[in-house]
Amino acid sequence: MGRRNCRNQRRNRRSTEQLSDTEKEERRRSREKTAWEGGYPEIIKENKLFEHYYQELKIVPEEEWELFMSSLREPLPATIRITGYKSHAKEILHCLKEKYFKELQNIEVEGQKIEAPQPLTWYPEELAWHTNLSRKIIRKSPELEKFHQFLVSETESGNISRQEAVSMIPPVLLNIQSHHKILDMCAAPGSKTAQLIEMLHADMNVPFPEGFVIANDVDNKRCYLLVHQAKRLNSPCIMVVNHDASSIPRLLVDNSGSKEVLYYDRILCDVPCSGDGTMRKNIDVWKKWTTMNSLQLHGLQLRIATRGVEQLAEGGRMVYSTCSLNPVEDEAVIASLLEKSEGSLELADVASELPGLKWMPGITQWKIMTKEGQWFEKWEDVPIGRHTQIRPTMFPPKDEEKLKLMNLNRCMRILPHHQNTGGFFVAVLIKKAPMPWNKRQPKFHRRDPVASPDLPSGSNASETFQTEVNETGVGPGNGESEPCTNQNESHKTDSVCCPPPSKKMKLFGFKEDPFVFLSEDDPIFPPIQKFYALDPLFPKINLLTRTQEGKKRQLYMVSKELRNVLLHNSDKMKVINTGIKVLCRNNDGEQYGCAYRLAQEGIYTLYPFINARIVTVSPDDIKVLLTQENPFLSQFSVETQKQNECLDMGSIVLKYEPDPQKPETLQCSIVLCGWRGKISIRSFVPKNEKLHYLRMMGVEVFKEKPESPKNKPTEGESCSEEHVDKGIESAYIMESDVSTENKEKCTEEPEVKIPDTGDLKEKVHKNVSTCPEPSVIDERNNADSKTTNAAIN
Repeated sequence: MGRRNCRNQRRNRRSTEQLSDTEKEERRRSREKTAWEGGYPEIIKENKLFEHYYQELKIVPEEEWELFMSSLREPLPATIRITGYKSHAKEILHCLKEKYFKELQNIEVEGQKIEAPQPLTWYPEELAWHTNLSRKIIRKSPELEKFHQFLVSETESGNISRQEAVSMIPPVLLNIQSHHKILDMCAAPGSKTAQLIEMLHADMNVPFPEGFVIANDVDNKRCYLLVHQAKRLNSPCIMVVNHDASSIPRLLVDNSGSKEVLYYDRILCDVPCSGDGTMRKNIDVWKKWTTMNSLQLHGLQLRIATRGVEQLAEGGRMVYSTCSLNPVEDEAVIASLLEKSEGSLELADVASELPGLKWMPGITQWKIMTKEGQWFEKWEDVPIGRHTQIRPTMFPPKDEEKLKLMNLNRCMRILPHHQNTGGFFVAVLIKKAPMPWNKRQPKFHRRDPVASPDLPSGSNASETFQTEVNETGVGPGNGESEPCTNQNESHKTDSVCCPPPSKKMKLFGFKEDPFVFLSEDDPIFPPIQKFYALDPLFPKINLLTRTQEGKKRQLYMVSKELRNVLLHNSDKMKVINTGIKVLCRNNDGEQYGCAYRLAQEGIYTLYPFINARIVTVSPDDIKVLLTQENPFLSQFSVETQKQNECLDMGSIVLKYEPDPQKPETLQCSIVLCGWRGKISIRSFVPKNEKLHYLRMMGVEVFKEKPESPKNKPTEGESCSEEHVDKGIESAYIMESDVSTENKEKCTEEPEVKIPDTGDLKEKVHKNVSTCPEPSVIDERNNADSKTTNAAIN
């Protein structure tokens, strides 16, 4: 039977391949018509158990119940957020207001009049906007084609994030400063992580903030989506790791020669939840919702939150959030955490931090209901047979005085009908003192501590020993004992951060390449420093590669603090990705003085240290560079030609500075990577970034959809590019919707190689439908890369 099915599938595949493009398109339309006309049953947005449960708990005011339910049945409006730390955020905002938002006015789509987009009143600096359009309408409507293409392109460039409004709340409440050490415990798919990175880089004049973001997720595959999201922001201060958040390892850092436990100033604890606040976009929740979902998740949520506050620094802030309205996942977790903290934690009053946001205070009384509809008001009422499903921590504290001191009313529950959003829950915790189980004096001072029966759940002996040493003040710096370290640590190379043993990798996904930092006397660095006249203060020890053998094809860069973390925790931490690509190897470039060219991905990090090979260009020069593949020097301004006369062939920096005397021109700085040829200059900038800069300069960059089906990528696939930009007329925008919440795509930066013949050849690169961030696999998949020579005259 199985062989017969395989033969039939092969026969069908062959017959399909023999069809013409027109016949294939007709078949596709027929399938779509069948699906819409009854192939897929429509989900009825009704769930009596859901309504009975929440009406009984009185989470929603009785007079607002009908409005609440009708809002849940409406599609969720599209919301966008402009990347706040980019210097050209104001230019993007101006472009949105003056061009795209004005074009949306007085348009009707499917009988619905489009309302003018409005800024979210509570989000700072008008950097977040919402419209009454759903994502489906934006994606499918021909009238909105230009607006949709704009969103797709700018999202891929990292300048805009399409993110649900309520999802933006937790990072804002963290109140992040540039020196904060931040942990995102359940980070994928990464929209909140992107916000954290933005806030860390609030001051664009500081290429290396003192703080950093460690983004964790338990799902190995989702970690690569997280990498793609984070990489759009081009930060050297982000690290993606793969661990169970409820037992994420405690890390050590070096402080003046002694090891200390790393405590985080800010922690985002956005835990897995039942998601009944997402019914407006995840309509499957309507038919799948049951109280058992919350009962099964409560324990995991409490363990993750507990692990978070253990690693929070005193005076630090942790935001606990869910996209669920259920108090079992919300107030019950917070109340249990506060109760066992014995005063070490406090709920912060953040009512004034988000002016304009409407929210309901947390509740202090709730009941537990089974999926059969049976209610329990206190733990003592639960029969023994239910003790595996229902736990004591799910109920409100019995002590009324203790319950009052918890101030659960400071929790925030956002209801969908108040501001046309999804449902959400947020609580902000401040750590005032070490957790009670970390206050004991250390019972042993051995190098290799053994397990102790007194350790709290979810900890191991080594971690708890280290916690006790640091939180009680006994340890390095106090002259009493040293923290435990790995006995093999003295045999490790100072510059190599190897992944955990391979036998562990089989359980947790791909085995990652090591992180190898450049040594002080590495011979590849002096030519780079000389060629680009790098500042003596340039932190070359922060450069790393992903290979221990062979040529170093790519050089990445991390901040000093992340280097510290990497070097001292590689034996206990699975790092998926870190660092930003700043230099790419070009073997033929050695004849021009340097084997490494600049990478656009990391140019804003590297540029402050570069003192040579900088060419200042005009707005017209920028347009020529971004609309032509390999323009001749004679096409540039006289000033630009003069600057290039004294430059040898090789990689260069192209810098545009705004002229305040010409307000009609682009009023933000631009730094591009380029190549100086014999008689030409070309830029090496990803396509979406080219389109972004051109838009900011007022150049129209869109074209009509290609009619041929073979040019259209299908939903969930990336564009199979077998063409190269031949000017702005060939700019190609992918039609399929790019959702920052649900998709992973690869973006590539062109690579250059100088052939001996001097012939111009175009680069042909191949994208696969799903793959890790290219910087993760640059060294691992070199053999699979299909690259032809791209030459400079």
